Amino acid sequence: MNQNKPSYLNFKSKDYPWKPDVDYRKYPELYKVGKGEQGVLICEPYKSEIGPYWRFKTELIAKESSQKIYLLFLEYLKNNDFVGADMARKYLQMGFTRARRYFNYKGGQKYDTGNDYNQLKKGTGDPEKAKSAEIFYQKWRAAENNKQYAALKTAWKKTRG
Repeated sequence: MNQNKPSYLNFKSKDYPWKPDVDYRKYPELYKVGKGEQGVLICEPYKSEIGPYWRFKTELIAKESSQKIYLLFLEYLKNNDFVGADMARKYLQMGFTRARRYFNYKGGQKYDTGNDYNQLKKGTGDPEKAKSAEIFYQKWRAAENNKQYAALKTAWKKTRG
């Protein structure tokens, strides 16, 4: 039995802190920062505002996508909308991690679903995605290192988790 199965196999939506039926702009107090990219594909209205721009197929597409998402990040900060800024930061991080996944594994598939979810061989993916990953990485780091964002995140985690 494979001990390194993907965590999503044991996912329990009722225990997940982010809910698809919550408007996190109206009820920001329900938002949790979480770990990494958690909640990024659930939290509305940000998912609908940011998600359509999230692309990494080519280097050019990744540049345009990451720039647009970073501008949204700055706009959320300008409006003192920490939840929006954090969600935009998560999309930038996810651009990096997903592009790396497609670089490392052909078709982005890390696990062999037909073979007890054993991890597939690394190094079989698209080299173009490494360029996309680097572009998203730079924007993600710029967001993480933004002083206003860092202060808001620290305060949020201290008071709301």
